[in-house]
Amino acid sequence: MKFSHSLQFNAVPDWSSNYIAYSNLKKLIYTLESRFNQQHAQTDAESSPLLDGPAEDPDKTFTHALDSELEKVCSFFQLKELEVYGEVDHLLKDEESYEEEQGNYEQEQQNAPAGKTTRSASVFKNIGFHRPRRNSTMSTRTDGDDADSDDDEANETSQLQRKTSQDGKRRPRPTWDGHNDDNMYASTDFASSRRRASAAFDDYNDMAFSALYDEGVSLKKRTVSVYVSLCELRSFIQLNKTGFEKVLKKYDKIMDRKLKGSYLSQHVYPAHAFAQSTMDKLTEHLKRIEDGYSRICTQGDVEEAKRELRLHLREHVVWERNTVWREMIGIERKAQAANLGISQTLLGRDTNGRHTRLQGDDVDPEVQEVVTPIGRYRCPRWLVSRPFWLLLAVIAIFVVLLLVPIMEKPEQQNCLALVVFVSLLWATEAIPLFVTSLLVPFLAVTLRVVRSDEKPHTRLDSKRAAGYVFAAMWTPVIMLLLGGFTIAAALSKYNIAKMMATFVLSKAGTKPRTVLLTNMFVAMFASMWISNVAAPVLCFSIIQPILRNLPADSDMTKALLLGIALASNMGGAASPIASPQNLIALQNMEPEPSWGVWFFIALPVCIISILLIWLLLLVTFKPGRNTTIVPIRPLKDRFTGIQWFISIVTVITIILWCVSHQLEPIFGDMGVVAIIPLVLFFGTGILTKEDFNNFLWTIIILAAGGLSLGKSVNSSGLLHTIAGSITESVEGMSLYQLLVVFAALILVVATFISHTVAALIVLPLVKEVGQSMQQPHPNLLVMGSVLMASAAMGLPTSGFPNMTAIMMEDQRTGQRYLSVKHFLTRGVPASLIAFMVVITVGYGLMRAVGF
Repeated sequence: MKFSHSLQFNAVPDWSSNYIAYSNLKKLIYTLESRFNQQHAQTDAESSPLLDGPAEDPDKTFTHALDSELEKVCSFFQLKELEVYGEVDHLLKDEESYEEEQGNYEQEQQNAPAGKTTRSASVFKNIGFHRPRRNSTMSTRTDGDDADSDDDEANETSQLQRKTSQDGKRRPRPTWDGHNDDNMYASTDFASSRRRASAAFDDYNDMAFSALYDEGVSLKKRTVSVYVSLCELRSFIQLNKTGFEKVLKKYDKIMDRKLKGSYLSQHVYPAHAFAQSTMDKLTEHLKRIEDGYSRICTQGDVEEAKRELRLHLREHVVWERNTVWREMIGIERKAQAANLGISQTLLGRDTNGRHTRLQGDDVDPEVQEVVTPIGRYRCPRWLVSRPFWLLLAVIAIFVVLLLVPIMEKPEQQNCLALVVFVSLLWATEAIPLFVTSLLVPFLAVTLRVVRSDEKPHTRLDSKRAAGYVFAAMWTPVIMLLLGGFTIAAALSKYNIAKMMATFVLSKAGTKPRTVLLTNMFVAMFASMWISNVAAPVLCFSIIQPILRNLPADSDMTKALLLGIALASNMGGAASPIASPQNLIALQNMEPEPSWGVWFFIALPVCIISILLIWLLLLVTFKPGRNTTIVPIRPLKDRFTGIQWFISIVTVITIILWCVSHQLEPIFGDMGVVAIIPLVLFFGTGILTKEDFNNFLWTIIILAAGGLSLGKSVNSSGLLHTIAGSITESVEGMSLYQLLVVFAALILVVATFISHTVAALIVLPLVKEVGQSMQQPHPNLLVMGSVLMASAAMGLPTSGFPNMTAIMMEDQRTGQRYLSVKHFLTRGVPASLIAFMVVITVGYGLMRAVGF
């Protein structure tokens, strides 16, 4: 959680205006950064100010703002300190007076007339909101309700005031042996006369007891209230102290200064509110309150008193701040949903993020009026929503394909319906992608599309088909995907990826073309190891200082964002774990290539493509005109032991993956090697079960469903039949021409739908066609196709990096940096450039390794 949010959530609501203005100080830091860099950016006379005054010293400006905040915090603390400490002294005096009155009452009880029943002082020693009061054996209370109320003061004394029945007569009082006093004393006239003679003493005695008990309950509530105030005072000190430390650290980091140490030691730590003596005094008052509470409520047990007071403190905090917490969490979630365009895909809400309900908008009605030729009707909104009718259309096509004979064999007919149904659901996203994947094993088993592997092929029954299909959903490829997620999580969680990226970017200098190229290669490298989903997010966060100091309509800003997005897409092909479609390709390649072979083909293709795309961005945006870049400073934190351990394990794992073919007698498959980081990172506690739960399980289920679909289609014979017909139609084409055709096909498909989904649909077919050739080259066609799947980047929806880039907004204006036209005018040519590189350089490299 950001500290600004933590400050809001933990601040005492009534004191909120007296805490350090952390958010305002952050804004001031960014303003000073912009001013400071603009002073150094003025290189021509036209852009310089008319009057050249002395340059503003950012340290003085920020120090002045800090002084104001420190004065505000300390002044408020001194006032609250006097107020709360005064309440403590007054309360302790009242407690001493209460103990004296309690002693006097006990003496009166001891001096009571002979034979008179008395009350035990233990009643006062155990006043509590939650504890039942223990009665003495001679107590006048006869009702069985011993529990006290937490909140209603009247209930605290109600049990002591029930001394008469509704008819006004005295109730019989039980004695130690359970018999009634009245029955016992009624045996003699002496007892009755004695009872009547002491009636006045009884009334005085009961009134004194009730008044003393009420005072004890009141003291307990006051003690809890003062204890809460002291704890809030302590929290006020701690939060503000942390606020000054964090905001100074941010200032030093952004402005490249060293103000934190001197300002803290000279101003913050010596201030009265943050001095050690102040905290010691506060701790002493807390101890006095705990001791006083123990004397009143817990019979001198200080530890029990601390436990009860902390329980009351927790209840107070939960009750007081619950509303604030809920409201702010709700606002954050709404804002995130609005920014990301998250919405339901079925039963009512539009999937277009532009129409997502924002904060302050009215809630959409659940019912919509529909006008028809025969009248107006009201129906649920989901019934007239686009996803609902898309789903109905897809289901209708599925039913038609099941009933209309197209294929000769029933299992191939059913499999054709299954393939078309699943492909349409994936392409339209009428339901979530991973849910569609879960339908694959269900339909494959119920439609009986699976056949035995031995010839002659026979349709498997449902039980054997279920085992066959589910076995295809968990393969070494899925373990490789989990291993990649584990490495990515460790590199991100411990800032290793960010430290490496900022170190490289800090060497880029301030020339726009160099900065752009360096950012693109950092994005590509990050995509190789932490996936092309997380890499652009990391890179966009690193370049925030650059974006803040560029004009809102700067061409350099657009070039940077587009360059990172396009390079991240290309980086998705650079390593087998960079994106899910690469793992789908590995599953469709026989023999499975090693990491070394993959790098030999993919890295030159990616590097050359990025260089050409960089030239495209330079020509079309001309980012160097009137642009001054703020240099990115590397993180100054040193590598810790954990970071070294993570780096070593990651490097060893990657080396083992690269030489997996040579180590096949030991490990058998790359999926087994992927277990090494899983065990070492999770077993040592570097990653926790929360990190494991945060894996992209939807991607894993999507990949598993795709693998089971490929296995089912291959088993049914449908893939062989379709591939045979395609082979006949492309008969006479060379291997190179086939590569061009399939690369163009998957480029078009992946531009409009998910890269992973495109790979799931097209790659099994490409593999089968490659095997059906007179000279089989399935691995070459699959490798070329999967490279083009990652290079499809012509639309904002073509891949996660593009979607992330188009959502980036200028914090100063709230406007998006990029629009659809930027992707059409740069993304489409970039895709064509990558296409040309794949069918030239890529083809040559694939032939060189024997594909």
